[in-house]
Amino acid sequence: MTTLVLEKEPTIKEVEITNEKLIVNLEDGRTIIIPLEWYPRLAYSSLSERENLRLLGDGYAIEWPDLDEHIGIEGLLAGRRSGESKSSFDQWLEKRKK
Repeated sequence: MTTLVLEKEPTIKEVEITNEKLIVNLEDGRTIIIPLEWYPRLAYSSLSERENLRLLGDGYAIEWPDLDEHIGIEGLLAGRRSGESKSSFDQWLEKRKK
């Protein structure tokens, strides 16, 4: 049995968001493109909220402080969607209306 050992942990270099996609460029040259619908808070956010992001640490995750959204490189590479429950998301949406 072989175990995968990474020579270097992948890190995020830059992030772009369109109305339909989250595009993450990695330091090693790879690009990950994810449907925005996988992350409902991003899908329902305004352009200014989407643009207010920062990379955490050395690029191991992305944070959107206005949305209370954090997405790590590990989850992106594993193809994980948002783990937020429907009731939690519905509460978040309701608070935005006020």
